[in-house]
Amino acid sequence: MSVDPLQHRAGKTERGATSAIEVRRSARRRRTVSAYREGDRTVVLIPARMSKAEEQRWVTVMLDKLAAQESRRVLGDAELAERAERLSAQFFGGSARPASVRWVTNQNTRWGSCTPAEGSIRLSHRLQGMPEYVIDYVLCHELAHLLVPGHGPDFWRLLEAYPRTERARGYLEGVVAAARLPHLPDTRGE
Repeated sequence: MSVDPLQHRAGKTERGATSAIEVRRSARRRRTVSAYREGDRTVVLIPARMSKAEEQRWVTVMLDKLAAQESRRVLGDAELAERAERLSAQFFGGSARPASVRWVTNQNTRWGSCTPAEGSIRLSHRLQGMPEYVIDYVLCHELAHLLVPGHGPDFWRLLEAYPRTERARGYLEGVVAAARLPHLPDTRGE
């Protein structure tokens, strides 16, 4: 087995801290790829024969899978507030300071809302179980509203600091589109 400690891209740990990515190649491994967190780094196990391009693709796939698994764990309101604080520090220099951040069950047409005068942020319970980067995007969106109330150019410029904005927006648009699809009757029993 050879170890290839690469910095493919910054990974995210469950608590949002940046982690190193270590790729371990194994001659015994034939087809399977797996990954796990080990302290502050992510270890990706791949077959030794895999090309660098395949390695890059699989590292991305496995990072996304780990993030999805971790996001299925439902964060409580206190953890959500801590996450918002970390995101504010990382992307807004700590200037977006919410007084409260919490999950709510009464938002069925919005992903989140913010009342800048009160400093309160509310996220729809429908986000629970979505990938970590999507929840982070919605939190960043609402944090940005603490600094810029509307959706004008200044708001979007501020939100550009979050690197996965377009991907998260695409994910949420897909969720909305899927909900509009007609539901076909179940024909498995026929």
